[in-house]
Amino acid sequence: MSVEIKSPTFPESVADGTIANWLKKEGDAVAQDEVIAEIETDKVVLEVLAQSDGIISKIIKSEGETVISSEVIGEFEEGSIDTSKKEDSTHEVELTKEIKSTKDTNTKNKKNGPAVKKILSEKNIDPAPIKPTGKDNRITKADVINHISQKDTSEESSTIVSESGSDRPEKRVPMSRLRSTIAKRLVSVKQETAMLTTFNEVDMQPIKELRSKYGAEFEKEHDVKLGFMGFFVIAAVQALKKFPLVNASIDGTDIVYHGFQDIGVAVSTERGLVVPIIKDADTKSLPEIEKSILEYSDKARNGKLSIDEMQGGTFTISNGGVFGSLLSTPILNAPQTAILGMHSIQDRPVAINGEVHIRPMMYLAMSYDHRLLDGKEAVTFLVSIKEQLESPERLLLNL
Repeated sequence: MSVEIKSPTFPESVADGTIANWLKKEGDAVAQDEVIAEIETDKVVLEVLAQSDGIISKIIKSEGETVISSEVIGEFEEGSIDTSKKEDSTHEVELTKEIKSTKDTNTKNKKNGPAVKKILSEKNIDPAPIKPTGKDNRITKADVINHISQKDTSEESSTIVSESGSDRPEKRVPMSRLRSTIAKRLVSVKQETAMLTTFNEVDMQPIKELRSKYGAEFEKEHDVKLGFMGFFVIAAVQALKKFPLVNASIDGTDIVYHGFQDIGVAVSTERGLVVPIIKDADTKSLPEIEKSILEYSDKARNGKLSIDEMQGGTFTISNGGVFGSLLSTPILNAPQTAILGMHSIQDRPVAINGEVHIRPMMYLAMSYDHRLLDGKEAVTFLVSIKEQLESPERLLLNL
């Protein structure tokens, strides 16, 4: 019986997607719930699963083609899989594994799609050094293209010959959907908002002492490390309650006040920057927040964040300090009104009660939409976060 293979039902916020990878080709046998294709949207990679055992009879939408929600991308013949062929195939694979090199052995579990296999074969590329970004550590077509582009001496790189006759290597790699979406959103924010940034610095000594004193006990009790981000999330929540305008957003000519605090935590991945949302952060304890941050970070790096986990958000925190950034101006995550930027902690001389002390200091940057926030509210909001971090007891007393 012939059955249509359809793309997943996209959420309202996702208009279309691109066929990123076919893991099976026409004529391949598949088992029920096996992943047969991957569709990349502006936010996440969605899997297309086999509805039952059978054979892929026709591929309608090829890799790189755009598809919409629930669109037919192929056809599938339902039926039991020929177990004898399956056993023969398994036997051949086992024999192949025995004669493979160590590098091939390290990559034997990566189920590469036909497009990936074709490129690897044509270019005679060893898949071992390629860093996979697909689901379950599979190598995608984009991974191979990026790998090729990074090889400066690659014979496949296109060149421009100067007037003097010397070769000047030049590589052209298409943007992924996520990177293209990020680019469009950032340009839109710069053009459509009156973005301004205010700066301050915070003495991290009290937080560091707290982590040093209770860090081991905290991890033993809650099975998660006591990091810095949890304190910033709680401090932001308390400040947002005091300054509801910072937690608001602009919708046309209206101001939308949100009666909840959903905090986005920016995470850098191989595919680009994503912002998972800690929903109802005002109702969560410090251990719960730390666990949420760890869970979302792992999901983001493994490409397993769902669209629902990245939708919404009333305020965002970005930590460029993990990469060594000393100071930067974060760009708003529209339609939010403000974003907080954390940076590196560095020992610097500061004046305390007329004396110079060496303290672990961090620069804070808060970018905000000046259409909605005036300097007074923005600066006072940032000072509130600074005061809470420098006196952690304020976090407990909700001051």
